[in-house]
Amino acid sequence: MDESSMSFSNFGLPKEINGAIKDLGYKAPTPIQAQTLPHSLNGEDIIGQAQTGTGKTAAFLISILTYELENPPEEDRPPGSPFALIIAPTRELVLQIQKDAEGLAKRTNINSLALVGGIDYEKQKIKLTKRVDIVIATPGRLLDFARSRSIDLSNIEILVIDEADRMLSMGFIPDVKSIIAKTPNKTCRQTQLFSATYTQDIRRLAAQWTLNPIKVDIAPENIAVKTVEQKAFHVAEQEKYQLLKNLIHQYDMLRVLIFVNRRDSARELERKITRDNFICGLLAGDVPQRKRIKTLEKFRSGEIKILVATDVAGRGIHIDNISHVINFNLPEDPEDYVHRIGRTGRAGSEGISISLVCETDAFSLPAIEEMLGEKLNFEQPPQF
Repeated sequence: MDESSMSFSNFGLPKEINGAIKDLGYKAPTPIQAQTLPHSLNGEDIIGQAQTGTGKTAAFLISILTYELENPPEEDRPPGSPFALIIAPTRELVLQIQKDAEGLAKRTNINSLALVGGIDYEKQKIKLTKRVDIVIATPGRLLDFARSRSIDLSNIEILVIDEADRMLSMGFIPDVKSIIAKTPNKTCRQTQLFSATYTQDIRRLAAQWTLNPIKVDIAPENIAVKTVEQKAFHVAEQEKYQLLKNLIHQYDMLRVLIFVNRRDSARELERKITRDNFICGLLAGDVPQRKRIKTLEKFRSGEIKILVATDVAGRGIHIDNISHVINFNLPEDPEDYVHRIGRTGRAGSEGISISLVCETDAFSLPAIEEMLGEKLNFEQPPQF
């Protein structure tokens, strides 16, 4: 069937899932959903090459929930012994996946639990003394619970490894390997692995962890880049802030996300913006977890219109209707550029990304343009 004419009704999903999909306002399946679901619903292993913002989270959650509804356990599940495990690299991403899981499972009695660092260990431990169906976790915290025997991974039937490339770059792979060793053999579980890039290292890991996988490749250029208008301005480092301020004033920036390369620069920028009477939030690795969650909620609700973020913290931001992404610095890793601009122009809506490029940033430009397959569109900074 032609992907463009596909609807979720083509997958023969349980009525509870179809109802939730309708409630959430999902219209037609995205390419990654259309290409993975026929296989994942069939119990096959998946390797999906896709960025965030492509709908991959819903793709794997729909298959997990459908499996549970169609294969209910014959007896009550022992406490702390989930049937599905999703591993993701950052707290924000784990919490976002859990939020999506709750939305898709709300007409069922399937429960999910997020396990992340920075949130009370004992409270999470208490939750593991009850029945839990799906666990979504960062590697470090999950390994802590597995080692203390608070969680039993021997009954995992579905394993999802999300953003495998990011886990590799953050040094989490030894932890992930230890976790996977505690789950059943790959012949006795279904494994879905997602990664924005498919390097030699990721190929090797995928070969170890999956069995006869179906490879689905959603090319990066099909992602947000098409729905994002990319602009760039040459500007001296010391004039960046003034230009940023002018842009915020000039354009109708309903919800703007500003990326900065370093934590200290992010904090300093947030201070300046707040001092100039804008309501602004900060999302960086050194901000306490509770505060980060609160800030994200305020940004989502519109109480905060400007959010300054670093790349690691920004990876977990899945918020629709971000009107502008501003690169206060160009990232050193070209993939981060694609991830950043992918925060806007989501779900088919239009978005604008603006890069402020000084002499230092210019070093990162060739690699970014090579990845995009096109030159960045430089304009004269607007006259104010």
